[in-house]
Amino acid sequence: MATQKRVLIYGYGNPGRQDDALGNEMVNKIQEWINEHGLSCMNTDSNYQLNIEDADKIAEWEIVVFVDASQEGIHEYKFCKIHPEEDKIEFSMHAVSPAYVLHLSKKLFNKTPETYILGIKGFEWDFKEGLSDNAKLNLEQAFQFLTRQLSGWALIKKNLPIGMLEDNKVK
Repeated sequence: MATQKRVLIYGYGNPGRQDDALGNEMVNKIQEWINEHGLSCMNTDSNYQLNIEDADKIAEWEIVVFVDASQEGIHEYKFCKIHPEEDKIEFSMHAVSPAYVLHLSKKLFNKTPETYILGIKGFEWDFKEGLSDNAKLNLEQAFQFLTRQLSGWALIKKNLPIGMLEDNKVK
């Protein structure tokens, strides 16, 4: 019998740099969604950047979804599974990559949660608060996608689009 997965959604970014706050904004929306559905199997966290101490935090979960703004040439968002990588340290502004945090979790705690990164396309990076209009649209698209993923992990089948209920698409 299938059981609910324990999931952490971890957003990061600088709310004082416009669209860099996409990860933090997603966490706010997801936390409301978690509360609305009474999902004790899920939690959220956010910060300005990832730190090596986050390895301990993610070791407690079965699934971790990191959420960050992206400057890549992607459409609205990109969702990818990540694997532990010790040589993927990105010391831009003292931040480490999700793959390196996962590597530390494996090395220090012998825990390797199933881990993903959700990159949401941003457009404006000036020193001011508030998302650009285009980033808000991408945030909504990514939110719809992520809540469908979370619904599957939490075994929620109510209030889903009919297409997701057919053919056992919710796993």
